[in-house]
This record gives sequence, structure tokens and C-alpha cells, in this order.
Amino acid sequence: MGSHQKPSTAGKPIRCKAAVCRVAGAPLVMEEVTVAPPQAHEARIRIVCTSLCQSDVTFWKLKDFPGITPRILGHEAIGIVESVGAEVTELTEGDTVIPVFLPDCGECSDCLSKKSNLCSKLPFKVSPWMPRDGTSRFTDLDGNTIHHFLSVSSFSEYTVVDIAHLTKIDLDGDVQMNRACLLSCGISTGVGAAWRTADVEEGTTVVIFGLGSIGLAVAEGARIRGAARIIGIDMKPEKFDVGKKFGITEFVNPADCGDKPLSQVINEMTEGGADYCFECVGLPSLMEEAYACCRKGWGKTIVLGVARPMSEMKLECFEVLHSGKILTGSLFGGLKPKSDIPMLLKRYMDRDLELDKFVTHELDFKEINTAFDLLIEGKSLRCVMWMDR
Repeated sequence: MGSHQKPSTAGKPIRCKAAVCRVAGAPLVMEEVTVAPPQAHEARIRIVCTSLCQSDVTFWKLKDFPGITPRILGHEAIGIVESVGAEVTELTEGDTVIPVFLPDCGECSDCLSKKSNLCSKLPFKVSPWMPRDGTSRFTDLDGNTIHHFLSVSSFSEYTVVDIAHLTKIDLDGDVQMNRACLLSCGISTGVGAAWRTADVEEGTTVVIFGLGSIGLAVAEGARIRGAARIIGIDMKPEKFDVGKKFGITEFVNPADCGDKPLSQVINEMTEGGADYCFECVGLPSLMEEAYACCRKGWGKTIVLGVARPMSEMKLECFEVLHSGKILTGSLFGGLKPKSDIPMLLKRYMDRDLELDKFVTHELDFKEINTAFDLLIEGKSLRCVMWMDR
């Protein structure tokens, strides 16, 4: 009897299930879509696990551009290469990859520099298209275009991703896909911001505005670095008990500050301001408060929260000149995906970086709207969804 091999799908369209955002803020629609073969510099990926990030919720709600429908959201995932397009040499069928919203082409001056993780060959954009040719690889069964999200679109059983957005990994030892997928966005962003952007030093004081997954990942990074005080700020008192697992030592609820500005409370607690402040919510008012309570002379304020488009923050020029503080943004925590994700995986394998405690729920892909409900209601940190189990 001869063996029966599964016919190759390379070079052919694939029909699969996807959760499509048809109407902003409405439940995602589980439907069949067609995923075109990868073009040059692209790979088609079979998604194994995907998790839900707050950014997915933010753009799901947007009615105006950069919000757009129909769209396949999702950008935190792990998968297997099904096929590759022309001029792809670094990946082959069967490779395990982590897609990342931030490109890492490995060729431009910025990607080759240690000073930046912002690719200049394929600049990061919140685009509904593939990054090189400005078209889509998704259509519905009527042939209508479905838009991409952050160059990933992982809420589909198959997706097409540019190789600049793919990091090849080796799943050795005890690393499981339902943990490795977390490094695709939020956890890497928070830990990286503490390690790379802020370079938190042992014995220092850290203040974190917002104790969602990214804020707690900052705490995890600061804990590993040996910060003496990690002060968490959140409107939900129950976040303190959660935060303790990640290294939070003190907690402030803005509702308990009375007539005092939040920054004044922090300045008094820290006798002059924190060494490092991280804004992880995306509110300009909190960015201003974070800057106001980082220490004069050497304090650093790192903005990680995704604000609504066209939002503005205000700072007094006199304060900027005379305070000697640093204010900076940090996409993907300042990390370079292709080199730093494998490093984070190793730290997890060495039981240094604790990924398990971030996962509060695991669901089947068909339950994706439940995952949205859990995150919106504040009942989950990271909900991992299995595409096929």
C-alpha cells in the first residue's frame, strides 16, 4: 500500500475560517474567506494560537480611519509557514514563526543600528494593506476585499505576512505555542520598555500608569532588573493583588487622591519623583501626569499606551527646559523582533521571565467574541485562542 500525501496548497488560494470585523464595535463574524498565495517577500502562515491585545479592541471600536471595515484583526500570534513567495530565502515550509506588527528588514541603516528598532525601508504604518504593494491577500466568498491589520491579521486560520514581520523561532524544551505567542506584542513591549528603552537599574523606583497586560509586563521587567519600588496606578483596587505577582510593591488608586493631582501624590511618596514612569493606558492626561512625577535631572517617562488618533499632550516649555527629564515613546519596547524575541524565549526557558502568569484564559477560536467580552470587562489579562483543538 502506498502512502497518501496531503496535496500541496502552495501557490493556490486557501479557503478557511476567519473572524471578520464587519461593523465597528459589533461582534466579529465567523465566516469563510479566501487567502491568496504569498507574493514576493511574503509567507503564508497557518496560525496555531492567537491572543487578544487591547489594541485589537481599540481599532475594533474605531468608525473612522485608521479604523476600516471589513477587516481581519489580530496581531499577537504564532504559526507555521505553509508556503513562501518568491525571493524568500530565510524561511521554508514547516518553520515556526512569530508575526510582529513592527518590521525588522535587517537591511536598512535603522535595522542595522543598535540605536533604533524603527525600520526605514518598511516604516511602521497602521495600514489596511500589505506593506510592499498596498493590496490585500484576503477576499470574502463573493470576491470582495477584506482589509489587513498591522501587517498580521491573526484572527484567521491562515494569513499572509511580509517576511520583515516574521521571526523564526525554535520551540525547544518546555516552550509551548500558547506561551510563545505572547511575545508577539504586549509582553515584549512591556518587558522591553523596562529593559531596553528605560534600562531600569537595580534599586530604583518605577511608577506604572495602568496595570493591564503591558503595565504588568513592565512590572515583570522591572522586577527582574531589581527595582526596589514598583508603584502601580489603576482605578481598579483588585489590580493590586494581581500586580503583586508581577512585582508591584505599592498601589495608588487615583480615586483616593482627594484634591491632590496624581503626580503630586507620587512626588510625595517618592520624595521628589520616580526614576522611571511608564504610561500604559493611552491617555494624554496620564502622559502629562507621568512626566510631572518623574524625577528632575534624570527621570525618564516612557509612553507605551496607544492614544486615539490625533490626540495631543501638552507640556510647558519652561518645565521641559529646566527639569532635565526625558520623555520618549517606545514601540515594541525598543526591541528588535528577529534578535530579541529569541532572547526573551530563552529567558522564559531559563525560568527568569514568567509568561505563564499572564494567561488567564484559553478558549477555542470560535469563542473569540467571548474573549473580547472578558478583556473589555477587565476579567482577563491575556486570553489565548487555539485555532484547532
